[in-house]
Amino acid sequence: MNETFNLPRALLKGLFLYLVVVLLIAFPLPNLGKLSAYNSLFPGRPRLPFGENPSEAYNFSLFDLDAMFASHEISAGPKPADEFRVLVFGDSSVWGTLLRPEETLSAQLNASAPAYCGKSARFYNLGYPTIAAAKDLMLMDYAARYQPDQIIWLTSLEAFPLDKQLDTPLVANNASAVDALIEKCDLPLDPRDPALVRPDFWDRTLIGQRRNLADLVRLQLYGAQWAATGVDQVYPPYPAPQTDFADGDDKFHNLRPPLDPSALAYDVLAAGMNHAPAPILLVNEPIMISRGRNSDIRYNFFYPRWAYDSYRGQLKVRADAEGWNYLDAWNIVPSSEFTNSAIHLTPAGETVLAQAILAALQPSCP
Repeated sequence: MNETFNLPRALLKGLFLYLVVVLLIAFPLPNLGKLSAYNSLFPGRPRLPFGENPSEAYNFSLFDLDAMFASHEISAGPKPADEFRVLVFGDSSVWGTLLRPEETLSAQLNASAPAYCGKSARFYNLGYPTIAAAKDLMLMDYAARYQPDQIIWLTSLEAFPLDKQLDTPLVANNASAVDALIEKCDLPLDPRDPALVRPDFWDRTLIGQRRNLADLVRLQLYGAQWAATGVDQVYPPYPAPQTDFADGDDKFHNLRPPLDPSALAYDVLAAGMNHAPAPILLVNEPIMISRGRNSDIRYNFFYPRWAYDSYRGQLKVRADAEGWNYLDAWNIVPSSEFTNSAIHLTPAGETVLAQAILAALQPSCP
């Protein structure tokens, strides 16, 4: 028996289907970054995901903090009762550019197998390859949920110019985390800075999130390849860091002598030191000291001597005044133990730094 065509009913069905499709496509998605096959189907990574050549390194950069940390070995499970947990933050020198996972600073600290407060220390590599104090603070704030007993924060002058704090892609693409830090720590950063990427309604929908969803899937797929090979970075031949400099090249960003402390993000540093979830050892990381042409003007590619010397003096005064546990390791590594940059160390250079850090650590026991 043929059903009589009913126009109003057909229109209602059509409208219903239309609304279902619109809701599926346009409804803002929850963050799916915590859904991860790491630490279950395959091991957690010893360093945060980062890379520009995923087809060879089985690693790549993304901006989802949940996904990044979910792929890290620190998310493997509850903190063991007998573990003294030490989180190590910093730039590419901590992450380990041109270093295999077992050669990084954190790995060498672990190899020394120290014990504190009656527990075995385990050091986690939470460095990330960009240089900005705000980036370190954001990662530190996120990592508070992992119950650290001690933090080691390696930094350098290049992390502090105010005008670069929000330009780092990882920071720029986590505007809500930056907003929370500005409010929590009263940071001198502008939440209206155009560098911050603020997704609108459509950017948060299934259509708008298609790139991020693809990244989450790729991170899982590369995880399987990484677990099978252990490869998370390519190691191409590289040029030695610059040691000769042009006449009169004494620039540091747009600053001139004397070094104006108000142009540096010392307030971001103080926020990290004062709001950290555990005691911090602050380390002024090693830099290469050039012996080439005009090395009396510049230490290296990053730093003219006037700026770096002033920074070290300012940091020492601040650390003494605030009672920070501070290690100035700027010149402890010989220039022969740097790789492609004035801050990237060889495995032997990392050994020198690891021993200095172990000697300076002053863990406090409950």
